[in-house]
Amino acid sequence: MRWIKAFAHEVGAHKRMTIVIMALLVLFAIVEDLFTGEALKVDAVAYRTIVEGMRADWLTPYMEQFSSLASPVVLFVMCLVITAFAPGKQPGRCALLNLALTLVLNVLLKNLIQRPRPEGFRLIAETGYSFPSGHSMVSMAFYGLMLWMIWHYEKDKVLRYVLCALFALVIVMVGVSRIYLGVHYASDVLAGFAVSLLWLAFYTKTIVPLFMDITPDKA
Repeated sequence: MRWIKAFAHEVGAHKRMTIVIMALLVLFAIVEDLFTGEALKVDAVAYRTIVEGMRADWLTPYMEQFSSLASPVVLFVMCLVITAFAPGKQPGRCALLNLALTLVLNVLLKNLIQRPRPEGFRLIAETGYSFPSGHSMVSMAFYGLMLWMIWHYEKDKVLRYVLCALFALVIVMVGVSRIYLGVHYASDVLAGFAVSLLWLAFYTKTIVPLFMDITPDKA
């Protein structure tokens, strides 16, 4: 048990590097399979579990609503609200820049990879390439940044945990909804999450301090 505690301590002491390494491993594994033309097992498992196993007429409208939580228009409005009401307006501006840069990064990656979207089981119409999932990237980048800010700045411990859990749930459900609606493969979603985790590791370290004061122990 001693080595487990030691490993847990090291992970806790180097959270950012741990996240970067894990995200890179996931991303490299998916991209390697894509370029070698191998079928991704995670896509088949997710299709059986989410598309075949979960689809129901009553559930579809809720999944569409979860998906809309990562719509650029919705998130842009949220940025404006944060800018208007947050102290000093800086958190909203920081979130808005993060959103804009994430959208640009997603467009660049999609046009680089050019993976077609799934065919034959879509519930909604979507255009453009599939990899990585834009909604998944944006949800992880936007709500992930909100989660990070709350964790570092919210003094009420109970409220901090509640809000962080809520944002984490939104991130997961946006990803699930994109698979459920048939507009993305699971690998698109996982890659979107991984890319945004890498992006957030960079953004919170280099860009956020330009907007807000971050003490070294909290960065």
